[in-house]
Amino acid sequence: MVSSELATDTLRRFNRTYTQRIGALDESFLGTGRPLALSRLIFEIGPAGATVRDLRARLDLDSGYLTRMLGRLGDAGLVEVVPDPADRRRRVATLTAAGREAWRDLEARSEDRARALVDPLTERQRARLTDALATADLLVRAATVHLREVPPTDPAALDAAGRYFAELDRRFPRGFDPGTPDHTGTFLLATSDGAPVAYGGVQHLSAETGEVKRMWVDPGWRGAGLGSRMLRELEGLAARLGHRRVVLDTNRTLGEAIAMYGRAGYTEIERYNDNPYAEAWFEKTLTPRRAAGA
Repeated sequence: MVSSELATDTLRRFNRTYTQRIGALDESFLGTGRPLALSRLIFEIGPAGATVRDLRARLDLDSGYLTRMLGRLGDAGLVEVVPDPADRRRRVATLTAAGREAWRDLEARSEDRARALVDPLTERQRARLTDALATADLLVRAATVHLREVPPTDPAALDAAGRYFAELDRRFPRGFDPGTPDHTGTFLLATSDGAPVAYGGVQHLSAETGEVKRMWVDPGWRGAGLGSRMLRELEGLAARLGHRRVVLDTNRTLGEAIAMYGRAGYTEIERYNDNPYAEAWFEKTLTPRRAAGA
């Protein structure tokens, strides 16, 4: 078992190695004449442009700091920030002609640096590096998702629920028709870089019992433990809502979900609802610690 101290030491050592090797410590990142932060902002705006709101969510930046960065790029003639024609309450950042040239130059320099790092490796070493970095990227992203409570009618919540319904429709042998979804309950949304990656909620069945509903994890994020984390968070939410017991139903097609419920301490029970797609029903009694919201 890897201890927290060993994992922390390994991550810090990797950070020191990687930031030095890619030039993140240089005042002029990749020789562009700009530091890494401004170069990254140019990359994120890209040829298509982006709303300031999306940039803030994607880069997880303070509003004031992002405004100052955009101001510096604007003063350099690389970026323009104007009201969004579709919604003048929002602002859109776009690259000028000089900014687009800077973006192309940054892309070329980044590609050259990446090739310089991997070219000395053998084919086997490149395969190991690719697998290791893909795993590290997924796990670090999973550890740093933003989790917040949202009403089920929030646009991002509706987006996540729509993805959940679409997946059920693909996976169930006879498809899935959500009918008119019941927009009641308290829901949690996990986002990364501003996009929804996991979702789920708790609906009130009784003072004693809450029901876990619509628990979904983006397929690209599976294998990172995000599903187990969401389940724990939903149990904590149920406890904060005053419930001492949680139940849920599922279709047996979702074997990986059923396995996760078993690992989390859920016990299979008799049918408790009339959901036509449900084939298995589970319950879990919340421990005093969990029920206290700890």
